[in-house]
Amino acid sequence: MACTCLFLRCSNVAMQTFSKPWLSFGRAQYVTSRSELLGLYNDKKRASAESPSAPDLNPEAIYANNEMSLSHIDVIGFDYDYTLATYTSALHELLFDLGKKALINNVKYPAEIMDFKYDPNHAVRGLHFDTQKGLLLKIDSFHNIQLGTVYRGHQPVSDDEVHELYGGTHISLDYMNSFYGTGPMHQMIDLFAIPEISLISDITEYFNQNNIVYDPEYVFFDIRNAVQGVHKSGVLHQKIMESLDIYVEKVEETKGLLTRLQSEGKKLFLISNSGFPFIDAGMRYMIGPDWLDLFDIVIVSARKPKFFHAGNRPFRLYDPGMGRNTWGRVTTLEKGKVYQQGNLYTLRQMTGWFGPRVLYFGDHVYSDLADPSLRYGWRTGAIIPELEREITLQNDPQYKNTVRWLVILQHLIEEMQYQQSAESKQVIAEWLEERDALRVFAKSVFNPHFGSLFRTHHNPTYFFRRLARFADIYTSSLTNMLHYPSDYTFYPHRVVLPHEPSPFRNFVK
Repeated sequence: MACTCLFLRCSNVAMQTFSKPWLSFGRAQYVTSRSELLGLYNDKKRASAESPSAPDLNPEAIYANNEMSLSHIDVIGFDYDYTLATYTSALHELLFDLGKKALINNVKYPAEIMDFKYDPNHAVRGLHFDTQKGLLLKIDSFHNIQLGTVYRGHQPVSDDEVHELYGGTHISLDYMNSFYGTGPMHQMIDLFAIPEISLISDITEYFNQNNIVYDPEYVFFDIRNAVQGVHKSGVLHQKIMESLDIYVEKVEETKGLLTRLQSEGKKLFLISNSGFPFIDAGMRYMIGPDWLDLFDIVIVSARKPKFFHAGNRPFRLYDPGMGRNTWGRVTTLEKGKVYQQGNLYTLRQMTGWFGPRVLYFGDHVYSDLADPSLRYGWRTGAIIPELEREITLQNDPQYKNTVRWLVILQHLIEEMQYQQSAESKQVIAEWLEERDALRVFAKSVFNPHFGSLFRTHHNPTYFFRRLARFADIYTSSLTNMLHYPSDYTFYPHRVVLPHEPSPFRNFVK
């Protein structure tokens, strides 16, 4: 939404500059010479430079996809990893290194891959990997590939090759393998996916440079199994617990937020896929030994997303002192106790927590937010750590000026494309080259290879499309909730549709 808002503000400037472009085609036929076109171009560029900049956006704000009032929320739930617990960048490097070792030890990959160094700036979340063609790429909300973001290993793939391989840029739903599809195009969506993407890129590059024959599907699943094996074996959790000060950010405000919500009469619960010893170590480090007192219900090893639709899995009572489950049937969920597995249907029956009076925060738009939102009517909040950095970059004056001029230039190209003379067509071709250069700059501000997590050149990304569908609100950190009173209402921005006039035209100078 932050990126969309900046785009809309720039669009409003452009709309005011052009007044009613759909009525201007009648006079466009008289603008035929190169000098006239360049004069119009210079007028628009001067107007763009003199236009007031859009106000900075707050990197710690909460942004709304859907209207939601906190005064209507009685129950608030939380995921643990990347929601209650915030991890440092050192965790990604650890996972990258553990993944390398697993590939060498378990799947006999070349020992030389141990020399790979983790690059935290290589990739962004939400990319797709084509296991048939061995390409990493970014897709927009309409399933179109963003040209300039397609890589084989570390080598960019030309636009011509992309068109040849895919018959254009559109990816069909059947070819996708994320949420609905079962095809070979896999989305790398969770926050642990960044080291996984880096391993895919590094190993693909190594095989190509050394003329090693490989099937990209085997490489993909070897890496995925290695990384997931690090999780499932408990090795990753053990490493984190041994060095909490290195891998976990001790956010002092977290306890303050939970205490405030509790004092306001909110019921609080935790549902996490992680095991209790791991969560307990992290919560003791961040909040203190009495952290369980802040929650009405604690559910661990929940196996989301199965938790939300596997109606026959019973809850098991976990004994922290013994470090194991008990054998008695769970008939009620009590404060101060810890439960494993279970399912949402039983949770609702035992608590009476139904529908839009429940707000659940998580970082994974599929396993945390999709089912609660679509199936059960919970309100949902997404924690997107990358948001803070992206908004900070958006606030840079050079970026804002570039995007404003990019929008105005594109309107100018749209208006003048009816010119038929060879001279006019040459000028418009030059403008298109400038537009493409501006696009490349705007993309590279966020990441030189893949751009922003939230948008392609002019469309939202596939990632943001799912975020907008499954999350009522989103923010960079859970503790940003402290900036808002308990009766605050989050309002989404009215998006101007392509066929609608801008309501702000008369207010933009």
